[in-house]
Amino acid sequence: MRTKALKAGIPFIASLLVLFMLSGCGAKTPEQETATPQKAVVTDLAGRQVEVPVPANKVVAIGPGALRLVCYVNGADKVVGVENLEKQQPTGRPYILAHPELKDLPTIGQGGPNSTPDSEKLVSVKPDVIFVASLIDKAQADELQAKTHAPVVMLSYGNQVPFDEDVYESLLLIGRISGSEKRAREVVDYLQKCRQDLGERTKDIPEDKKPRVYVGALGMRGVHGIESTAAKYGPFVAIGARNVVDETSSRGSVMIEKEKLLAWDPDIIFIDEGGLSLVRDDYKKNPGFYQSLQAVRKGQVYGQIPFNYYNTNIDTAIADAYYAGKVIFPECFKDIDPAKKADEIYQFFLGKPLYEQMAKDYGGFKKLDLASP
Repeated sequence: MRTKALKAGIPFIASLLVLFMLSGCGAKTPEQETATPQKAVVTDLAGRQVEVPVPANKVVAIGPGALRLVCYVNGADKVVGVENLEKQQPTGRPYILAHPELKDLPTIGQGGPNSTPDSEKLVSVKPDVIFVASLIDKAQADELQAKTHAPVVMLSYGNQVPFDEDVYESLLLIGRISGSEKRAREVVDYLQKCRQDLGERTKDIPEDKKPRVYVGALGMRGVHGIESTAAKYGPFVAIGARNVVDETSSRGSVMIEKEKLLAWDPDIIFIDEGGLSLVRDDYKKNPGFYQSLQAVRKGQVYGQIPFNYYNTNIDTAIADAYYAGKVIFPECFKDIDPAKKADEIYQFFLGKPLYEQMAKDYGGFKKLDLASP
């Protein structure tokens, strides 16, 4: 009887042993399996075919805006070194405010829009992948890859912020390489929904019924006064605003003569708060010029948070678009509280509500009196 019972129990014991080995010792969970890098060939934003490990567990991001995009797809914990520029004053860069720990990582080069990648420092942190934006061309990328023996993947912000297909493709590419495809898709979906929402709110307003608007003191390789502006200005384009500078048929940053602003005499003026102190100083010297503008006389001058700092802070640019919509088309944006919307945007992109800090640093969304200190 005992022998029969023992024989009968053998299959059961064997089954338990198999289950034990599958669940504990031998088999990997889906998460563990995806954490094992496999080689894959991707096409970067310069059209280069690059072989990369997927998922890459150690990454660096160099050039204007590359680190920001990595942070957007929750990749900050995979970053193993940052440029010295990223360790400087974090004011104006929400991704550093949200991830101050990045400043404690090893330095992998000086950084800056005109800098040269430091191949030796890049090699020292042994990255699986080097992401780069707006810094080198295809030939230089190939050269850097040869020097570092690490795949170099080129990203792009395109030329129409905050919504550009190149940004979408860059985010999806980072997501695929870093193993964060789901998050990258969520970010792209969020961007597309914001773009649609902003556009839908004003699409039925005839052009001749829209106020004429202007934005001044925009940063452009430094701070500038009211003469610094932009045609096809991203936040204005997003809400279908009637930007007087678009009459120049230009695109992007433009420096105008003050007399041109007098001729345009816009209904509403926005001032980039990065250059607000220069505008206030200029007002003290020439109050007559400013009082000749109807927007100044009628109290229709508003501050906005600067979004250009080492390329575009896409989160801030979208927040600025919602604020501009609230000012220019109040009925279309009556459900929007700009400060709360900004925090929603920062929370989504970076995991923290950062409007209060940005407002503390620059002034925030508010009506301006240029005569006040």
